[in-house]
Amino acid sequence: MITLKTLLGTIAITALTATASFAQDVVNDRFKEVLERGVLRVGVQGAFKPWAFRAPEGTIQGIEVDLAQTVADRMGVTLETVVISSANRMEFLQQGKVDLLIGAMSDRPDRRKVVGIIEPAYWTSGPTLMAKEGVISSWDDIKGKPVCGKQGVFYNKIAEVEFGANVVAFGGNTEAKEALRSGKCLAWVYDDTSIAADIASGEWDGYEMPVDTVFSNPWGVAVPLEEKDGIWGAFMSGMAYNWHKDGTLIELEKKWGVKASPWLAALHEQLQYDNSYLDN
Repeated sequence: MITLKTLLGTIAITALTATASFAQDVVNDRFKEVLERGVLRVGVQGAFKPWAFRAPEGTIQGIEVDLAQTVADRMGVTLETVVISSANRMEFLQQGKVDLLIGAMSDRPDRRKVVGIIEPAYWTSGPTLMAKEGVISSWDDIKGKPVCGKQGVFYNKIAEVEFGANVVAFGGNTEAKEALRSGKCLAWVYDDTSIAADIASGEWDGYEMPVDTVFSNPWGVAVPLEEKDGIWGAFMSGMAYNWHKDGTLIELEKKWGVKASPWLAALHEQLQYDNSYLDN
């Protein structure tokens, strides 16, 4: 019986030979290396609940860990999570300390020059609000009202210019959120992933994220830059496509208590393949 791991290895070797003559600037090493090693090393955040954080017993768990596990399972190898930070994640990938990044990294042009960011994106973030349950039902509700923000964050300008809020900016997140808790502000304007993490922590019972984000800032999985247009990049692009198509990301929202994202729902619908012709 041919195992998936054996089959994938054969495909990788065949593709290496086939592409060598016309893709001299593309490296096709990592996919085969992972299969031979039997271990997939994935860089994830270590303290970003519910995306990747430590369980009480010390293991890393969360949405991005679950996604990494689907990759390891598909390849027939063992998953090894490597805790990275926003400051060192691209460096870890460049230096070969990890094979793959699934680390809450937004897709930006400058980052695409350093690492191979895969399409489609697997998550997104953007400016939203946190407020007491039932207080806010739309962005229009903050017009003329005090809203807590963090100094230097451009989301403050959105709240002020587009929605007429009176932003009270604080030096740090802790001070701003405590001002919200004490009633000095109607809401806290910040990134929805951070707010979702606060709500999931259990420390903000009675608070909610009542409005959708103003815009989406997609997150991308990343492989080494030189592998993006090769086997490894193509394989991961297929994985990301299927996370959307088969509803994996939507199921993970439910599993980890994250508010349903219209962006994810739209991509899930968009990436469906119409095979109704098979019923004819």
